Amino acid sequence: MRLTRYTDYAMRVLLYLGSRPERQCSIAEIARAYAISQNHLMKVVNDLVNAGYLQSARGRSGGIRLARPPGEINIGALVRHTEDGFDLVGCSSCLIAPACGLTCVLDEALQAFLATLDRYSLADVLNKGGNFRHLLKAS
Repeated sequence: MRLTRYTDYAMRVLLYLGSRPERQCSIAEIARAYAISQNHLMKVVNDLVNAGYLQSARGRSGGIRLARPPGEINIGALVRHTEDGFDLVGCSSCLIAPACGLTCVLDEALQAFLATLDRYSLADVLNKGGNFRHLLKAS
């Protein structure tokens, strides 16, 4: 299984904000901390705001923060939101698909993958990884 950079950036934003619940952060701050594209991160953040994962405020004292507690943000739901599709291979266009048993095996593997992600919240991930807050210092 391989997740897109979009999902990776979404997770990074949530982890960053989840480790700083006491304040709002800027997109520029997060981009600097991870050394990633601010423009790409803006698209991800906008999507996460629209989906209800983040709150944003404009202006001088504005920024972004989690819209709900980390314990209420499910990792499986986030991955389903940020990934376009989960086709591991192009079975729908394959000539042998009707007689192939691999499709069922891959579907089962995908369901197991998603079921594992469904068992975890952002709070779980923040607690499992230790305190990475000090590893990421905004410039």
